[in-house]
Amino acid sequence: MRAWTSPVVPAPSRRGSVGGSIGGTVRGPEVRLHNSGSGTVEEVTPVAGGAARMYVCGITPYDATHMGHAATYVAFDLLNRAWRSAGHDVRYVQNVTDVDDPLLERANATGEDWVALAERETQLFRDDMEALRVLAPDNYVGAVEAIPLVVEMVERLKQTGSVYDVDGDLYFSVHSDPSFGGVSGWDRDQMMAIFADRGGDPDRPGKKDPLDCLLWQGERPGEPAWDTSLGRGRPGWHIECSSIAREHLGRAIDVQGGGSDLVFPHHEMSASEAQVADPAGPFARAYVHAGMVALDGEKMSKSKGNLVLVSKLRLAGTDPMAIRLALLGHHYRSDWEWFDSDLIEATALLASIREAVARPTGAPTSGTVTDVLADLANDLDAPSAVRRIQQWAGTTNDGDTAEAGAGAVIRVLADAALGIRL
Repeated sequence: MRAWTSPVVPAPSRRGSVGGSIGGTVRGPEVRLHNSGSGTVEEVTPVAGGAARMYVCGITPYDATHMGHAATYVAFDLLNRAWRSAGHDVRYVQNVTDVDDPLLERANATGEDWVALAERETQLFRDDMEALRVLAPDNYVGAVEAIPLVVEMVERLKQTGSVYDVDGDLYFSVHSDPSFGGVSGWDRDQMMAIFADRGGDPDRPGKKDPLDCLLWQGERPGEPAWDTSLGRGRPGWHIECSSIAREHLGRAIDVQGGGSDLVFPHHEMSASEAQVADPAGPFARAYVHAGMVALDGEKMSKSKGNLVLVSKLRLAGTDPMAIRLALLGHHYRSDWEWFDSDLIEATALLASIREAVARPTGAPTSGTVTDVLADLANDLDAPSAVRRIQQWAGTTNDGDTAEAGAGAVIRVLADAALGIRL
């Protein structure tokens, strides 16, 4: 599956007083991230000589991109950029769950072909990501095209004795992984309380443990299915990501990312499957999760319909950079609520910064460049980074214009580090 077109990312630089060069391209610090598995902020530096490897769970394409989605993918775009600023290559993989129950249910409800629905909404997502200047993944992989990878991984798990059959469906015994529970840190009661609400089937008769998860679903009447060595059917949700990450990134990736609602069961189950299939240590060095975005007091969700859609804002003429700037005003790990005032304030701030960078001279930039890169390396602290650029713009617009060409430096910095095109 093709991704979208990535923007060209310039290298951040800084200048001394009166335009003098003080080192050309600036390298950012090594990146520190909050690891959900440990509950601490840790340095996540790729193994010497290797690229940083990141897998971020993608959309189920049955509706358009809302602010919750956008906040998540912008957050991991910041990580991509922060690693690059620190001098590392990045290997980034994202999936598309283009066959799953929510997609099929929406297609049945609307009378639309499920393939056409998935293709349309995936394209809309691509358009939104491109408008928001999110760097495209190196591999953008649909669940349907990953079926051979899923089958191969399930066959591998069968060899370990961790797979069993329930009426033609194949399940994974989660406790075959001794470290099960290490991603979320939850106890069994916490897991059981939420499992059914997040796609699990704890009450299904025949399961060895209520928490065991579906690997392969046998064919159901009227639903899509594929002929494989596992029988005719389609993949479970968690194994989709395990198999795609394993194929394209190998073992022990640096970051497994997504929204905080994926901590359990999705990331917990995916990690256990990968660790049993290839028992050579943790699936990921860090599990990194973005907070949830609410509207009218409740988390934005397609099922509730309380959505602010990126595409609708764009069609109404909103500058995508204002949307991105509004998202950057909130720390990626925070839960927060969207208000129209977020966009109004971001639009005004964008105009102020653009006014400042257009001036022939501006406030000194050296400290701003260094501090912005340090903020982003510090657990992707975008709000602090944005405030520093805002302060520079305010000082410049107030007439403190000691440095020739300062606007060009800030323009490049904002694009390279924050993804804001000025």
